This record gives sequence, structure tokens and C-alpha cells, in this order.
Amino acid sequence: MKKILGFTGLIASGKGTACNYLIKKHGAVSFKFSKILRDILDRAYLPHSRDNLVKISMIMRETFGQDLLAKAIAQDIKNTDKELIVVDGVRRPDDIKYLKDIPGFKLVAVDTDEKIRYERLIQRTENIDDKTKTWEEFVKDHKAETEVYIPELIKSADIKIINDTSLEELYNQLDKLV
Repeated sequence: MKKILGFTGLIASGKGTACNYLIKKHGAVSFKFSKILRDILDRAYLPHSRDNLVKISMIMRETFGQDLLAKAIAQDIKNTDKELIVVDGVRRPDDIKYLKDIPGFKLVAVDTDEKIRYERLIQRTENIDDKTKTWEEFVKDHKAETEVYIPELIKSADIKIINDTSLEELYNQLDKLV
């Protein structure tokens, strides 16, 4: 039976780090909601800024349905023969609409202190505007349409991981989870 771990968490909580570890250490296959959006931005030669990701997500969901990306991810999961699957970037209840019905699915919340998340954000390069983000912009980003449902998802998660300390501690929690 497949083990499907859907990761949710606020900006820079460590979702991607957790997924990358599970890929490297445990051979998981990863599906990421934002990869679909980044592929479209690449094709249109647009920068990978948080603002562009939010805009393209809203346009696609408003045009083709709020569950569009969830349908795509669920189909990708059904098509893979891997036993350990990680889904990075669960942000809305509609994102798990189909996933929760697949046997073996668990929603995993990665929870991290706000100040730690900000420090991690400005040190990374996931989006072109991460390094220059001010605290005020960081706080404002949490009010974006793509972020407002995450606290609700964190509360309803099957599993909660606290990621306030070291990578080693995060990895220990993930190893226990698997």
C-alpha cells in the first residue's frame, strides 16, 4: 500500500526541506502544487516571484475550478508505482479533496516559529524576491489567497511536526514518521 504524505505549513516552515529529505533518504517521489505553476511561469518567461505564483494560481483555479491542481496531483499519485509519495504545498481544503480519499494519505503539518521562518526565507532562493523580503512584506504575504487556509489545515492535520530547532531533529521526526 502506498504511503502518501501531504505537507502543509506556513511560508518557510520547512515543507520543502522535509520532502527533499524523504526523497533522498527514503526514495520518495514528490509532487508539488507549485511545480505546475512554475512550469507555466517558465513557459511564459515570467519570473518565479511569490506574486506571480499567487496570480497564476488564482487565474487557473477561478477559470478551471478550485480543485484543478488537486485533480492533477491525485492523478499523478495514482499513476506512480512508488510506495512513498510526498505532496509538497497543500494550501487549501480543496487541495486534499481527492487526496484524502486515496488509501494511505496523511496530512502532515510542519509548524515553525514565525521569526525562524522569516530568517529561513531571506536565506533561501526559492523565489527571486525571497532574499530582499522585509518583515512587513513577509507578514503581508500571509494574507494572500494562497496562504489564508493553511492555519485551518494545520489544525486538522493527522500529524504535526515542530521544526523550530535543527535539521537533525527535523530528520529524526521524519524518520519516525516513515
